[in-house]
Amino acid sequence: MKITDNGPKPNAFDIETATTENTTYRTVAWTGKYLQVTLMSIPVGESIGLETHPETDQFLRLDAGQGRCVMGPSKDNLDFEQEVSDGWSIQVPAGMWHDVINTGDEPMQVYAVYAPTHHAQGIVQQTFEDAERDEDSGADGPPEWTVQPGTGKPDETA
Repeated sequence: MKITDNGPKPNAFDIETATTENTTYRTVAWTGKYLQVTLMSIPVGESIGLETHPETDQFLRLDAGQGRCVMGPSKDNLDFEQEVSDGWSIQVPAGMWHDVINTGDEPMQVYAVYAPTHHAQGIVQQTFEDAERDEDSGADGPPEWTVQPGTGKPDETA
C-alpha cells in the first residue's frame, strides 16, 4: 500500500493494512499542524530505541508481532514494563524514557501518533541507523508550519 504524506490536508487510509505492509523502520504517513502519524517495522531482536521526548506525547499501537515495552523517569530507571502484542496500545507521556523491544519471531509492526509533530513531512527511513543519521544531521525535524512547544528541550536517545 502506497502512503503519501499530503501535509495538513484531509487524509484517510487503511492504517492497519499500511502498518502491516510497511517494511521500513519509520515512514511518516501524515503530518498535521499539531500531530503526526508514523509507521514502523522493528526487526526481530531489535527495538524502537531507548529515547525520551520532553515535550511530545506518543500513542503507539502494535498491529503485528510481540514485544516488551519499558518506560521510566530516567534511562537508568525503567520501572514500567509490559509485554505487548497485536492489538495492544502504548501511551507514552512527554518526558518519559521509553523503548519497545521486539521479543517475537517476526517483525513487530507499529504505528505511532506524536503530538506535537516530531519528524520531517513524508520522510522514509529504511533502518534505525538511517533515522539516527537523519536526526543527527538535522534532516529529520518537524516542518516550519507545525506548532511546536516553546521550551526547546531537545529529545534524547540512550
